[in-house]
Amino acid sequence: MSSSEKKTADPDAAGVAFAVVPDLSIYANEDMFEEGSVDPVYQAKARVLNAALQEIGMGKYQWWLFAVAGFGWFADSCWPLLGGLILSPAINEFHFNGPFLSLAQNIGLFVGAIFWGFGCDIWGRRWSFNITLFLAGVFGLAAGGSPNFITLASLLAVLGLGVGGNLPIDSAVFLDFVPGTHQYLLTILSIWWSIGQLVSALIAWPLIANFSCPQGATTPCTRAENMGWRYLLFTLGGMTLLLWAIRFFVFPLEESPRFLVGLGRDADAVAVVHRIAAFNGRSSTLSVDDLVRAGEAATVTVTSEKAEVEGTTNKRQVLSKSSVFTLQHIKSLFETPKLAWSTSLLIALWGIIGLASTLYNNFLPFLLASRGAQFGDSSYYITYRNVRLLLGSPPSFIALTPAPPLARIQQVILGVLGVPGAFLAGWAVEQQYIGRKGTLAISAGEYSVLCTRASIIQRPPAE
Repeated sequence: MSSSEKKTADPDAAGVAFAVVPDLSIYANEDMFEEGSVDPVYQAKARVLNAALQEIGMGKYQWWLFAVAGFGWFADSCWPLLGGLILSPAINEFHFNGPFLSLAQNIGLFVGAIFWGFGCDIWGRRWSFNITLFLAGVFGLAAGGSPNFITLASLLAVLGLGVGGNLPIDSAVFLDFVPGTHQYLLTILSIWWSIGQLVSALIAWPLIANFSCPQGATTPCTRAENMGWRYLLFTLGGMTLLLWAIRFFVFPLEESPRFLVGLGRDADAVAVVHRIAAFNGRSSTLSVDDLVRAGEAATVTVTSEKAEVEGTTNKRQVLSKSSVFTLQHIKSLFETPKLAWSTSLLIALWGIIGLASTLYNNFLPFLLASRGAQFGDSSYYITYRNVRLLLGSPPSFIALTPAPPLARIQQVILGVLGVPGAFLAGWAVEQQYIGRKGTLAISAGEYSVLCTRASIIQRPPAE
C-alpha cells in the first residue's frame, strides 16, 4: 500500500477528516515537494488546509480574489510599458540619454521583486498585497509632476519598487485561497496583463499625440507644450489608486492561513478558513484539533535526534527563524536536487522573459518614432497608433481608425488574440498530455519562431 493510501485509509493518524473523500485525497495528500524538503509539521498542516479549502470549494470569495489579484497583473503590465510610452516626449523636454530612464525603472522592479518576495514571508501576505499597489499609484501620480529627469527617474524607480512585488505576492495570495481544482485559474489571470497593455497604449495614443511637442521640432520643447506624457502618468496613477482602494476598502482580504500556520497560529488559521466559508455562504468542518493532530503525526516521523536539535513540537513555528533576511530563504529553494533544478529553470525562464519584455515594451515606441522620421511620418499620432496595433486593441477602437481594409483585419486579429490566449493556456495546463511543462514549452517555442519571423519590419507600400 502506498503512503498516500495509508493516509487515506487511516485519517485519524494524520488528523485529516477531509482526506477520506476520494475526490479530495489528491489535493490533500499529494505534494509537489519531496518528503523532507520542507518542514514536515508545516507540510502536514498545509495538507489539512488544502483539504479544508477544497471542502469549501470555489465561491464568491475566490472570484473576488481573482479580480483584485488581477489588478496586480494589470499594474505589472502597464507600468513597465509606460517607460517606453513616455520615453520620446520626455527626451524632447529633458534632453537625457533614453536608456537611463528604463534603467532606473528596472532597478526599482528588481529591488521590489527581491524585497517583497522576502517581505511577504516576514510580515505577511495581506499588507504586502495592498502596499505594493498603493506605492505604484502614489509615485505614478507624483512622477507626472517631475521638473527634471533626475526626479522623473527617481520616482519611477520607487514606483518600480512597488510594481516589482505585484506578481510574486499576488500569485502566492491567489494560490493560498483557491482550491486545488481551480488553481489553473492562475494561468488565466494573465488576461489582466493583456488588458493592462491595451489600456495603457489606448490612453497614451490620444494624450501624447495631441499634447506633445512635434517630433523633430527645432524650437525648445516647453512643459506647457509637452503635457501629454504627464497626463498619461496622472491617468494611470489615478487608475492604480482606484484599484488599490477597491482592494483595501471593498474586498475583505484575509491573511494567508498557510502563513499563519507557519507562525504556529493554528487558531487564527482556522478562523480565517471559517470566515472564508461564511463569505461564500458555506460552512467548514475544520478545527484546531485537526491541525494539532496533523502536526503530532508528522512530529513522530522525525527522528528523536533531529527533534532534540531543532526542538520540534506540534506548534513548531516554521517562519520564526525566517523573520529576518537570511540566506535560509534562498537555501530552501535548493534543498533537494529536484527543487534546485526546478528553481534554476524558473529563474532562467523569468530572466529571459524579463529581458525580451523590457527590450520590446520600453523601446518599441522610441523605435517606431525614430524609424518613422526616416520616412517622413514620425508624428506621435502615427507612432502610438502603431504601438496600439502591435499590442492589440479591441474592435470598438478599430472601427474608429481610418485604415485600409487589410490593415483593419490585421488590427482585429491582433486585438482579439490576447484574451482567448489566456483561456487557452488555462485549459492546456489541465490536459493530461500537455500540462504545465508542455504548455510552457509550446508557448515559448511558438513565441521564438514567430518573433524571429517578425524581427525584420518593412514599411508597407502606400495605398
